[in-house]
Amino acid sequence: MATADQKPLGSGFHSKSEPHEILAGIDLTGKTAIVTGGYSGIGLETTRALADAGATVIVPVRDPAKAEENLSTVEGDVSTAKMDLADLDSVRTFASSVYDSIDALDLLINNAGIMACPLERVGPGWESQFGVNHMGHFALTKALLPLLEKAAAPRVVALSSIAHKRNGLLWDDIQFENSEYQKWVAYAQAKSANALFANALSRRMQRFGGRAFSVHPGGIFTPLQRHLPKEEQVELGWLNKDGSVPPMVAEIFKTPKQGCTTSLWAATSPLLNDMPGVYCEDCDVAQLMGEDSLPYQHCAPHITVDEDGERLWAISENVLAAA
Repeated sequence: MATADQKPLGSGFHSKSEPHEILAGIDLTGKTAIVTGGYSGIGLETTRALADAGATVIVPVRDPAKAEENLSTVEGDVSTAKMDLADLDSVRTFASSVYDSIDALDLLINNAGIMACPLERVGPGWESQFGVNHMGHFALTKALLPLLEKAAAPRVVALSSIAHKRNGLLWDDIQFENSEYQKWVAYAQAKSANALFANALSRRMQRFGGRAFSVHPGGIFTPLQRHLPKEEQVELGWLNKDGSVPPMVAEIFKTPKQGCTTSLWAATSPLLNDMPGVYCEDCDVAQLMGEDSLPYQHCAPHITVDEDGERLWAISENVLAAA
């Protein structure tokens, strides 16, 4: 991918397009999809939309009881299997179960994530936001690559965030072992990693006709905010002191259904056939940020650097091998 590829294509959709608009005329019968975090927030709506379009959807779940309750509202061919992105043995066990149940994987939506949480160590000591948002998905995707290779034109969608604009990778201290932990810096690093991962992965998928993309779903009130107290959301401008949503935020933020549409578009749009590795927002390719870019839009150059995508891939391989 080149930075020049980060230009809107004129998809015809917009920030608040609905799932039925994105998937109009698209038949996913016979296709198999995996949606991490597919039983909550925008992940649940992604699962619902893919199933409605005919796909067989497998949802890895960390909380089976919650998944059963939430997915009871979804019609179609949807199944679950236990998995925790913070536990590599769990990821490997899930991947093994998938190999036992399907012959090929058409779509992998790496949707699950955590945001701005207190410092916690997961797996072999990874900082949790990098560990869950990036390394867990890296391990899962690597394990599933042979199944993706068996599909016709498979796609992987990695959910990033506009928070990537804050900062890129802390190359000298990714795990916050030698510097003071800052939750928003850690989140921005993880979301930059998601985008660079898609950048590098897409090159690896091209040999078998696959593509990978990263996505900013938009601002949405979901369980992702569970680590943010009301006072901090007021300080961020997301809420008024009385708990109501300011009119400007209501205009910008999306519903969970609208929040899943860029993932759906990246997973299915033929406009992206020749655009491997790009970062998308509002159901189109995002443009590079400039002086006039608003805080909640566009793409920082640091997630478009192929060499950095390859650097992160090599680091991730080494970190995974040492786990």
